[in-house]
Amino acid sequence: MAQIFPPGSNQAVRAVIVGVPLAVLAVVGALYAVEWSPWATRMWVPISQPVPFSHKHHVGQLGIDCRYCHGGVEKSQYAGLPPTETCMTCHSQLYTDQAMLAPVRQSLVDNRPIAWTKVHDLPDFVYFNHSIHVNKGIGCTSCHGRLNEMQLVWQDQSLYMTWCLQCHRHPEKYIADRSEVFNPGRVAAKDDPAKGLDWAKKLVKDYHVQSSGVLTDCYTCHR
Repeated sequence: MAQIFPPGSNQAVRAVIVGVPLAVLAVVGALYAVEWSPWATRMWVPISQPVPFSHKHHVGQLGIDCRYCHGGVEKSQYAGLPPTETCMTCHSQLYTDQAMLAPVRQSLVDNRPIAWTKVHDLPDFVYFNHSIHVNKGIGCTSCHGRLNEMQLVWQDQSLYMTWCLQCHRHPEKYIADRSEVFNPGRVAAKDDPAKGLDWAKKLVKDYHVQSSGVLTDCYTCHR
């Protein structure tokens, strides 16, 4: 009887059996890598602004409190951006002729806000309230990173739902004393050698943080 399959058929079948699953895994891995890459998440990519405002200089070196510019952060859904008058409180006296500040001066003359580019831009179907987080002991650095070390601001976290849920499921891992919320060098209570996880759990109770079941309910963030 004549041979139906050529001599290399067994090797070809083995290659297909092994190669197809490996190819599928490679494609899935590549898609996963892209999904979590800065190209998709915008993480760690400095965002250009009309004025190259340096948090490193203003917060890290001068020690300006976050609330001086972001006045709504303790009582509003939005942290807010400072009006030009806030900038000119200092810059009507300091660095008045700097070319980089020309848009600020023009904004004041035109009575028109500076068109800042939003860095942390959540989808429209996500509800987020700054005030509830800071009043529950979640500090600026938990979401925004070490702004006091950034010349231009970048997105420090993915802002994916899985990232939000890490905190909502275990708030004791991220909570700190309210007095530390706006401290750029803030350390979570659980990581403070003088306090630790038991103290963090006490803060969760004292600040009336909802149980993880409530915090992970769809309606909490999708309203």
